[in-house]
Amino acid sequence: MIKVNGLCKKFDDCCALNNANMHVPKGAIYGLVGPNGAGKSTLIRHITGVYRPDAGTVEIAGEPVFENPGVKSRMAYIPDELFYFLQADTLEMKRFYAGIYPSFNEKLFEKLRDFFPNIDVKRHIRKLSKGMQKQVAFWLALCTSPDLLVLDEPVDGLDPVMRRQMWSLILSEVSSRETTVLISSHNLRELEDVCDHVGIMNQGKVMLERSLCELQGNVSKIQLAFEQGMPVLPEKFEVMHMSNTGRVYTLIVKGNPEQARAELEKFNPLFMDVLPLTLEEIFIYEMGGADYAVKDILF
Repeated sequence: MIKVNGLCKKFDDCCALNNANMHVPKGAIYGLVGPNGAGKSTLIRHITGVYRPDAGTVEIAGEPVFENPGVKSRMAYIPDELFYFLQADTLEMKRFYAGIYPSFNEKLFEKLRDFFPNIDVKRHIRKLSKGMQKQVAFWLALCTSPDLLVLDEPVDGLDPVMRRQMWSLILSEVSSRETTVLISSHNLRELEDVCDHVGIMNQGKVMLERSLCELQGNVSKIQLAFEQGMPVLPEKFEVMHMSNTGRVYTLIVKGNPEQARAELEKFNPLFMDVLPLTLEEIFIYEMGGADYAVKDILF
């Protein structure tokens, strides 16, 4: 659905994107994560056709997105910093959306009123709370019936109940219409619950891009103890990180978890527990390997 190849963008002396590549399958929920300043927002603004690339290409469903109204009419974008016309209320913004999105669904707009009971549709949106403004953005975006939904910090400012409701609406949209969803967020715990693909950005590049199952199945956390301390492991055994508290060692091991278990059992540990890493742990580890200032906070 989304193909980004060799994308570069500079702002004066700042290189925001440096030969970035990203591929998002149709119908996927793709989580884009990375430290502050990694280039996530710049990449999203290219995907939504806001920025012209200095070099490289950005295609949505096989078509270039920049200055392509047809492609843009099939995507909805909810930025971190929302914009509404100064004196507009929800009904006026609905009419605006209906005028620029041929697929805008008036019946769905009325149906979704029940999901947003606290929204006064005749009150100026700018006078609503930040959380309510975000609810309006979701309401209008979903009614455009998009093929691609791009979200930048989508549930920031929402209360826990509304956060869950928003994710439920997004998952329903994916299930019923095979909508492709690209989400940029620092809340990795929530992304882990909804995403099936993940891309990790750093220094203007997508340094790692995999399905979540593959990502979690290729790295494991192993806790174990030995009678005489940690033995010397064979060179082929790829330990990415090791720490210990007394005789209990914690290893971050790359490769198949079951193969790692079988290899370690040869040393007769007193006990051993193999655990999958959370998305947050994977992110911290990957950033630690990319000269990111991360201490021993995995454990």
